[in-house]
Parts: sequence; structure tokens; C-alpha cells
Amino acid sequence: MNDSPRMNDKRPARQKRDPEATRRALLSAAIAEFADKGLAGSRVDEIAQRAGVNKQLVYHHFGNKEDLFRAALEQVYGEIRAREQALHLADLPAVAAMERLVGFSFDHLAEHPELVALLNDENRHEARHIKDSPQIQAMHSPLIVMIEETLTRGARDGVFRDDMDAINVYISIAGLAYFFFANNHTLSAIFDTNLDSAREVSRRRRHVIDFVLSALRPVAGATA
Repeated sequence: MNDSPRMNDKRPARQKRDPEATRRALLSAAIAEFADKGLAGSRVDEIAQRAGVNKQLVYHHFGNKEDLFRAALEQVYGEIRAREQALHLADLPAVAAMERLVGFSFDHLAEHPELVALLNDENRHEARHIKDSPQIQAMHSPLIVMIEETLTRGARDGVFRDDMDAINVYISIAGLAYFFFANNHTLSAIFDTNLDSAREVSRRRRHVIDFVLSALRPVAGATA
């Protein structure tokens, strides 16, 4: 009696495909590639190679390179917005809440240079991918509400001015941190110092927090 071919088949079983894992791998690879080379310099086949998948899977999951770049932006924005919500600012006194938000915003950029690189590139493209992404635009509404509630609470408690606009406060917080990291190399060269050192990053972090809190304090002698 002959053995069944199936019983003697030593070939490894075909691994089951995991579409979600493939999509995550492609997004991670795309973020790294776009951060390194920008949208114009990146190639789909190199992104697929980084992810360890077939090039056709890029098109299957994302459509084309432009769509993949937009998805990469949605991913990096989504991560920072989710982490901001996890700060639970409403549970803190207004000053402590704002200090936590400013410190987090600075730390996130320090830990994620790819976000700075992608935003630089998207600005060169006049934000056309963000304009085509209702998802990114919707992400900012909860953040602005969170800042607005903190400002209102602070004004009520007498520790913040009552004339601060939440969107402008957000832009100021982002700008103070973003400029430092986006221009770190040129600033270091201009001032002949290593602004990327742990000491200088820590000093800048403290300065940004103090600067924002000082700007929010009530002006002495001001009338409502």
C-alpha cells in the first residue's frame, strides 16, 4: 500500500495573508521613505522593498503614490492627535494642563523627526494632500476644543487671560516647537552650537513651556 502524497509532503504550509499587517508595514515603510526622500524622490518599489512585500500590494491597499503619501500624513497626524486626547487635560488644573500639553507637543516632535520631515514636504506641495483628507481636518477639532476648555477654565480661575483664541494658542505652541526641530541644523550652524544635544533640547523645552505660560497669564492692571 502506497503512502498518501499528502502524508509525506514536507513542504511548509502556505502562510495565511494578514491584510492589516501588510497595510501597517507599508505605512511604516512609506513614512520612513517619504521622510528620507520626500514625495518626489520616493519610489513605490523601494517602499514595497522596505515593507518586504510585493509592489502590487501598494496599489492594492493605497491606489498610488499620492494616495499613499496622504495615508502617511493621516497616520502621523492620527498618532499625535490620539496621544493628545490621552493627556486627559480636563482632569488637571488649567496651568498644569497647559504645561502638560506644551511639554507633550515638544516631546512628540523630538521623538518623531519623520513628522517634521513630512510636514515640510507637504508645505512644499501647498497642503494639497491635507486638503483632500477630511479625516485630517476633522482630527483638529477635538484638540481645539480641548485647548479652548483649558483656556476657559484658566480664565475662570484667574490664572489665564480671558482674551486668548484657542487656534492661535495652538499655532503658537506648535510653532515654538516645530521651528526648533525643523531648523535645528541651520540654527546650530548660525550660533555655532549643537542645538541637537540633550542639554540644549532640554533647555529649549523648558523655555517653550515657560514662554507659553507667561503669555497666557493675566496682564497686571488690565481691565476686563
